Amino acid sequence: MRTDSRLSRMLHVMLHMARDGRPVTSEQIAEMLGTHAAVVRRTLTGLRQAGYVRAEKGYNGGWTLACDLTQVTLLDIHNAVGGPRIFAIGTDREHPNCAVERAVNASLEEALGQAQALLLERLGAVTLADLSSEFNALCGTHAPSSSD
Repeated sequence: MRTDSRLSRMLHVMLHMARDGRPVTSEQIAEMLGTHAAVVRRTLTGLRQAGYVRAEKGYNGGWTLACDLTQVTLLDIHNAVGGPRIFAIGTDREHPNCAVERAVNASLEEALGQAQALLLERLGAVTLADLSSEFNALCGTHAPSSSD
C-alpha cells in the first residue's frame, strides 16, 4: 500500500520557501519532488485557501509563504492538504453479528483512536518555526533575515 506523503512533501516545500525567501514556480517544486506541476498546484491550493501560501502570476511570479511560521503547526498543514487518514489499518465489517469481529473491532478502534489522538496532539505542538530552526541547525546556518 502506498503511503500519503502530502504532509511531508508540503512541509519540505514550505521550509525551502521560508529559507529561500523568493517565489518558486509549480514546475520548480514539481522537479524537486519528482512529480507533475499539476499535482503541486492541486496540493498547494489547500495551503493557499488556508492562507499559508500565495501565488503570484507573471514574470518573477510563483508560490511564496503568506504566514508566520510561529503561528502554523504541522496539524494545520495536515488539515490544509486534506487531512489524509492517519492510519491505513481498519476493521472488518463483513459479519456485524459475529462476537469475535465485534470484540476485535472494539479493541482495534480504541487503540487506533488513542494513537491518532496522540499523533494529532503532537502535530499540533510543532510549529513550522520549530522545523525551520531544526533544518537550519542541521545545515549549520541561519535563516535569511530581511537584512541579509
